[in-house]
Amino acid sequence: MEEANPVKFYLARYFFLALSALQGLATALMLLQFGDSPKNRFAAFALFTLALIFFSLHLLVSKNIKRVAISKKKIAVINPSKVKNYDWSEVKSVKLIPFLNMYSLKLKGKKSKIYFLPASNTEAMFGIFSSDSELIPKKVR
Repeated sequence: MEEANPVKFYLARYFFLALSALQGLATALMLLQFGDSPKNRFAAFALFTLALIFFSLHLLVSKNIKRVAISKKKIAVINPSKVKNYDWSEVKSVKLIPFLNMYSLKLKGKKSKIYFLPASNTEAMFGIFSSDSELIPKKVR
């Protein structure tokens, strides 16, 4: 089974949280360093607003990014406490998000999508999206 590098996974999962923390730190440093003037308060307010936006994006996105291992017969969704295995027949759709280099996976009977990273940056995993792929049944493609 092939899965993405754990460093890539954690970077994608906690990117918005780290960006939020940096924006909050910049806000605090700006208020402490430059004093209290109308321009500084506005800049600090803008940076703090960005920090809150990034934090809310983290809360929305991070729970749906999972570690996924893929083989020709199964898909394993890896959670910290357990691993759930699914057959390809249980997959409703798999889509590539090209700009982010992520995949979107929709399973039958599940409400939310699972987002995961490929094992390599250059190719689609196991030829999932090529026309000659025999890994996924035609109804899933």
